[in-house]
Amino acid sequence: MNGSCENQCNSRNFLTKSEKLEMLQEYQAELQKEVQGVSERIKELKAE
Repeated sequence: MNGSCENQCNSRNFLTKSEKLEMLQEYQAELQKEVQGVSERIKELKAE
């Protein structure tokens, strides 16, 4: 992933396949939380 935390957050240059997978899954979970927050905010604004 270009420009992601992958290169900046780790002191190692080469990660194993399982480490990359775990990082991507954690990143995906954070993105899903962000989408949920945005959806909730949109609903709040529509209700005003």
